[in-house]
Amino acid sequence: MHELGVVRRTIERVDRAAVDALSPFSVATVHEAMGRLGLMRPYIRPVYEGARLCGTAVTVLLQPGDNWMLHVAAEQVREGDVVVAGCTTESEDGFFGELLATSLRARGAEGLVIDGGCRDVDELRTMDFPVFSRAVNAKGTVKATLGSVNVPVVVANALVNPGDVVVADADGVVVVPAARAAEVAAAAARREAAEEGKRERFRAGELGLDLYGMRGPLAELGLTYVD
Repeated sequence: MHELGVVRRTIERVDRAAVDALSPFSVATVHEAMGRLGLMRPYIRPVYEGARLCGTAVTVLLQPGDNWMLHVAAEQVREGDVVVAGCTTESEDGFFGELLATSLRARGAEGLVIDGGCRDVDELRTMDFPVFSRAVNAKGTVKATLGSVNVPVVVANALVNPGDVVVADADGVVVVPAARAAEVAAAAARREAAEEGKRERFRAGELGLDLYGMRGPLAELGLTYVD
């Protein structure tokens, strides 16, 4: 059941050092380092090219076609937060635009992830306020029904708890549970170092067939080369 009509003012955010440790890494690297977990559905896309963010989640539960709770959430935002908004049911209305972005930026927000629509894309690009959304839609919303702020929400099939780390780039959005942030950052660093070694070998002309030891398993499965 969704928890409605609640604003939790006190949440436990990940230590800033763990967020900073995760921020250099791509969504793909973080996802792999976490055991291929945490990805939102791929329909959540950046609203402009080059958008990227990493920060701690302030969560919002919205009602369809109603952005009231985004205004309520703005008061709870601290420096380094990302507003992460889900909806009680599917909605692609334009919940968010330039005015709300201006408000969130003044509070120190890193950006927004929303399983809904967004508008004012040109202005958001000019501001360089990263937004990742389900849709771009000029359709406006009302302010009439209660949702909640800083409760667990499911956003594009990913569970997000207040204070979790959210990383987003051109490849998508990944959620790192607060308790795993430092561990995942360390695993991401190891993965990145290993990939650099592989990259050098690929540049030298080595094939993945040999680098990954694929020839034996392929032969066992009956792969045959014919001239």
